[in-house]
Amino acid sequence: MRPARVEELLGQQHLLAPGSPLRRLVEARPGASRVGPSSVVLWGPPGVGKTSVAHLVASVPGRRYRELSAVTAGVKDVRAVIDDARHARDGLEQAETVLFIDEIHRFSRSQQDALLPAVENRLVTLVAATTENPSFSVVSPLLSRSLVLTLRPLSDDDVEGLVLRAVTDPRGLGGAVVLDDEARAHLVRLAGGDARRALTVLEAAAGAALARTGEAAASEQAAREEAGADDSSPGDGATEDTPVVVTLADAEAAVDVAAVRYDREGDQHYDVASALIKSVRGSDVDAALHYLARMLEAGEDPRFVARRLMVSASEDVGMADPTALLTAVAAAQSVAMIGMPEARIVLAQAVVHLATAPKSNASYLAVDAAVADLRAGRGGQVPAHLRDAHYAGAGRLGHGQGYRYSHDEPHGVAEQQYLPVDLADRVYYRPTDRGAESRLGERLQRLRALLGRHPSR
Repeated sequence: MRPARVEELLGQQHLLAPGSPLRRLVEARPGASRVGPSSVVLWGPPGVGKTSVAHLVASVPGRRYRELSAVTAGVKDVRAVIDDARHARDGLEQAETVLFIDEIHRFSRSQQDALLPAVENRLVTLVAATTENPSFSVVSPLLSRSLVLTLRPLSDDDVEGLVLRAVTDPRGLGGAVVLDDEARAHLVRLAGGDARRALTVLEAAAGAALARTGEAAASEQAAREEAGADDSSPGDGATEDTPVVVTLADAEAAVDVAAVRYDREGDQHYDVASALIKSVRGSDVDAALHYLARMLEAGEDPRFVARRLMVSASEDVGMADPTALLTAVAAAQSVAMIGMPEARIVLAQAVVHLATAPKSNASYLAVDAAVADLRAGRGGQVPAHLRDAHYAGAGRLGHGQGYRYSHDEPHGVAEQQYLPVDLADRVYYRPTDRGAESRLGERLQRLRALLGRHPSR
């Protein structure tokens, strides 16, 4: 079912507008001069058409197609293809070579560097595919010679159109089966925007339906024979010209678990982790639980999730609910002791606590403000009365002299200077009016008054 024409490519119309670089590359006339990059990097999730685009580029008359997989190919293989391309261009064939490299992010720097001369001299038209951000996975010299095209996940409508085409098209099932509405909806949902997976599940579901029908027909034939019926009678079942109906049960029998698009070492790892924390910060507990489940179902290390939640407990919840950090730390300890699958329950409790807690980043902003002052050169010596006075000679230096012991003072607060002189009136911590921090703000105002502090900002 690989697209044979540009019109059959689904879901990437933003790259195929008239006059667009990819359209011109696909529709180039043989021998015509081509302005633009001779290298194209296709970036997108699995099953959205990266290989199909490469085949369309190679389908132009006068071009030949060569393919390498970065999983198995080495520098020697790259150089062999380049030598072959040189012979094809300079020999009797005079053909341009389209070199498709799948998963180029798995190529080492030396392997990618081996491509540079051929790309620079337009000896090959390189079409490279990657599921990882090319800014991090493709070397800069090759990236600067390439046009990076981002392929989008297929919509449900795109996947449904592909499935219906595969059912009727002679390249697919050729009308041997039909999908009922429930089976089609289930198949589209399982695909998750991945055309390859959609076709795989369709093929398995069709196989299950055909096998089921074949078994039923065989049983019916055996029953007729046992009853002495004429073998040539068609019976009550479907005829050979009647397509088999693929039911929801057939689709469910084909696969019972939907694919979770997630790469523990790639973009999805960081994107989904970011979405989890931002959902917690945004107090959307349902979204947070979705991303938690997505990470764990894909095999993410639950200890990584627990560490991120501990950070979020201080960064996003803070003193608005001081118990959030206790929950996060307890969850991390529990995860380390019990592991999966029970760890998901503990992590879910922590996510619910953090997502539903009042939020404050006042502590986070406070320490960053203090760090900013230090990096700007502010913050003089520690006041003499606060310095250590427990070693010989400290008294002669005036260390500890005039220090007032807080427990001997009314309210347990001694009015004296604690900050360095050049920061005497600086305020770092500004509590919010949310959760427990609202009450803390009132106490802090009284404390600063007892300390004799009159903050300037």
